Amino acid sequence: MGIIESPFLWIGILSGGIFFLFIWNVFLTHSLSRIKKHSEIFYSGVKANNLETSIYEHMQRTKGLEKDLKELADFSNKVYILAGKSTHKIGLIRFNPFKDVGGDQSFALALLDREKTGVVISSLYTREGTRIYAKPVHKNLSLEGYSFTEEEKEAIERASVKKIEGFSQASS
Repeated sequence: MGIIESPFLWIGILSGGIFFLFIWNVFLTHSLSRIKKHSEIFYSGVKANNLETSIYEHMQRTKGLEKDLKELADFSNKVYILAGKSTHKIGLIRFNPFKDVGGDQSFALALLDREKTGVVISSLYTREGTRIYAKPVHKNLSLEGYSFTEEEKEAIERASVKKIEGFSQASS
């Protein structure tokens, strides 16, 4: 009796094949159950014949969301530009312009926007009364015909160095 005719060899080969097929069957069953689970999540609430309609509706919603997002971005840029034109840089200096009057009752107040343009208001207190002056500021400079006092320059400088909090540079 040769090796090819040995019944134990054939039984061993068939047993190994059956064991391999059993393991393969377990693997395929596990894979199939995972696919079913994922497909149930994917197709939840959707019938198979309505899948195309469902995908189309999702595409339409996505386009609507893109449009809304663009509108929000445009609105945000408009708000940023408007906020830059508002007064949010403030510098205040109190001083005593005359030695015979006690206390720092005079002041210079600079009110500037993001472009460092605005107004500087000065108040000079004397025994006879208080005088108030306002001068325009354009990009940290005085306009022709107006000159700044040292206190006004200091108030403008204090306002200029303050950073705008909560805003990042947007494309204008």
